[in-house]
Amino acid sequence: MLIVKLSKRGIDVRALDVAHKSEKVLSNKVKRQVKVRNGIETEVAKKIVKLIKDSKLKVTASIQGKVVRVLSARWDTLQEAIALTR
Repeated sequence: MLIVKLSKRGIDVRALDVAHKSEKVLSNKVKRQVKVRNGIETEVAKKIVKLIKDSKLKVTASIQGKVVRVLSARWDTLQEAIALTR
């Protein structure tokens, strides 16, 4: 039910970290813990930066905390980098 509501509002469901263990609360109700991820993990960020640098695009990719920042002089090059990471 939560996933349906989030997808209707345009929120990406992959940002959720759903626990696989369910707890029974009442006779016909179940409770499951869900965490919302904020930012990108460092291992995933390193893979993204390496992918961008290996693509030979004229962009500069760097990790700043939980964010990967990509800089370029041209808008089209940034769009290519976005398409590559998807």
